[in-house]
Amino acid sequence: MEEQALEQEYVAAKKKSAKPMLWVSMISMVMFFAGLTSAYVISMKRDDWVSFDLPQAFYISTFLIVASSVTLFFSQRFLKQDKRQLSLIMVVLTLFLGLGFIWQQYIGFNQLKSIGLFFTGPESTVSTSFIIGITFMHVLHLIAGVIVLFVVIYNHFKYKYKSDDMLGFELGAIFWHFVDILWIYLFFFFSFIK
Repeated sequence: MEEQALEQEYVAAKKKSAKPMLWVSMISMVMFFAGLTSAYVISMKRDDWVSFDLPQAFYISTFLIVASSVTLFFSQRFLKQDKRQLSLIMVVLTLFLGLGFIWQQYIGFNQLKSIGLFFTGPESTVSTSFIIGITFMHVLHLIAGVIVLFVVIYNHFKYKYKSDDMLGFELGAIFWHFVDILWIYLFFFFSFIK
């Protein structure tokens, strides 16, 4: 009996600290990207700065990641209503949209290369190195988000989420929406700060 009470206390403490820990990690990511974009703005004063339009694939990827947040929102809503099947369909769709985002980012990097803009090497410029570097760092965070989605889907199959116990799902959704908002910020930043 005492063991069960201790286990329940441990689970309660873990649930209580999970969201604040996630928020702290997201704040550190915001600071990281704020530092990178600040360095981008400062570097624009260089004589060798080259301005260019974002590749078309970045526009498509932006649509895909926004759509993925919408499907994840509905997945969470369906789960709260105990519509498990619809919730699972929506979270799987979110995963595919996220993978589509990563694929479009890859195509965008290749579109930059095709017009002679490289990340490194003698033909690279400071501006392309910044855009590709910052975008690549975001893709790494999104890959972490894809891994989180795989875990959420796995736990969904294992019936670990219920309308009254969704902590793991909520944490995954918060992180995914954060990565989405982060990309929207970067997309508009690169679109308007040239």
